[in-house]
Amino acid sequence: MANRHGVGAALLGAALLSATVACAPGEEGGSGRTPPPLTAASDVTGAAPGATPGATADATPGAATGATPGGGETTPARPRTLVTGLAVPWAIAFLPGGDALVTERESARLLRVTPRGEVHEAGVIEGVSASGEGGLLGVAVSPRYAGDHFVFVYYTAENDNRIVRYRYDGRLSDRRVIVTGIPKGAIHNGGRLAFGPDGYLYASTGETGERGMAQDRNSLGGKILRMTTDGRPAPGNPFGTLVWTYGHRNVQGLAWDDRGHMYATEFGQNTYDEINLIEKGHNYGWPEVEGVGGRPGYTDPLLTWSTAEASPSGLAYARGALWAAALRGERLWRVPVDASGRVGRPAALYTGEYGRLRAVAAAPDGTLWVSTSNRDGRGSPRDGDDRILVVRPSS
Repeated sequence: MANRHGVGAALLGAALLSATVACAPGEEGGSGRTPPPLTAASDVTGAAPGATPGATADATPGAATGATPGGGETTPARPRTLVTGLAVPWAIAFLPGGDALVTERESARLLRVTPRGEVHEAGVIEGVSASGEGGLLGVAVSPRYAGDHFVFVYYTAENDNRIVRYRYDGRLSDRRVIVTGIPKGAIHNGGRLAFGPDGYLYASTGETGERGMAQDRNSLGGKILRMTTDGRPAPGNPFGTLVWTYGHRNVQGLAWDDRGHMYATEFGQNTYDEINLIEKGHNYGWPEVEGVGGRPGYTDPLLTWSTAEASPSGLAYARGALWAAALRGERLWRVPVDASGRVGRPAALYTGEYGRLRAVAAAPDGTLWVSTSNRDGRGSPRDGDDRILVVRPSS
C-alpha cells in the first residue's frame, strides 16, 4: 500500500511564498504557523505519475482560466445565481426529478430547491445540536429512491455525530437512526454523505482534533465509512466494520468519476490540503503524514494545495474533471482526471468573487450547483448570502 499513486501536483501561488499564512484550526486548514515555501511535487519526489510535470496553478485573485492536460484553455460561463438568502447551505443532493435537497448547518432545516429557484422547507431535522463546525451536515438520496423513497442525513447530536434515514415523499417520515457513536467535536466532524456506484452509502468522518483517532481502526473518527441503507457494514469492507479507509484528518468531499474511481478532499493542518484517490483499506497517513510522505504503509495524495489556496470542501465530477469548492481559498478548482484516475493541471475559477464556497453537486441537467458559506462565522457576508450558484462546466 505504499505510495502507489504518488502526487499530482503541489500548487504554487507566487504571492504565498513570502506571506505569513495564519490559519485557524479546523475547517480553515491550519494551526496558525507559517508554512514553508511550496515546491512542485516532482521536485520533492521525482516525476509524479499523477502529474503534469511542474504544474502550477494561478493563485492571482480574480483568475478564472481553465486548462486541460493537453494545454487547451477553457473558461466556463459565468455562474448564475439560483437562490439567495440561505444560512450556511452545507450539502446538496438531487432527487430523480431534478429538485435538490439542501441542508442548512445552523438552522437544521432540510430544504427542497427546484431548478427554477423555488425553495420549500422539507422539514427540520430533530436532535441537531449545532455548534462550532457541527450541525446538520450531509444529505444523500437513495439510488433506488423511486421504490424506497429513502433520504439520509448526517448531523451532530448532543453527544455524537449520527446518520439518520427518512422516507421522503413531500414530507419526512419513518425516522430511523442507522449509525451512532461517530465522534463529535468543536472541529472536524466530517459529515459528507454520498452513494457510490456500487449502491452503498459512504460517509466521511473527522478526528475532532484528537489526532490519534485517525489511526485507530476501532474508532469511527477520521475515516471514510461504507454501509448498507440499514447502517450495517457493507459486504466486502476490509475490516469487517463500517470502516472503508482510515488515516484521515477531516474529509469534506466525496466523488466518483465515470469509471468508478473514488476521490476525496481533505483539510490539511499547516501546509497541505489534499485530493486523494480512495481505495479499499488504505491508510492515508494522518497524523503521521501531512501531504506527501513517501513512507511505506501510507498512501500519498494525488494532489496538494497550500491551505490558503483551498481548504477544500465539496467535490463533484463532471465533464472529465473534479470540481472542488474552496472555503478559505474562495474559489472553485477544476482538476482534470484521465481514464486511470491521474490528475492533470488544475485551474482556479472565480477566485474571490463569491467568497467561501462549500458544496458542489452535479445536477441531472449537467450543471453544477455550488453553495457559498459566508454566513458561517468565518466569512464576510455579501448582499444575498448565502446563495446557490449554477455553473455550466466546460470540458
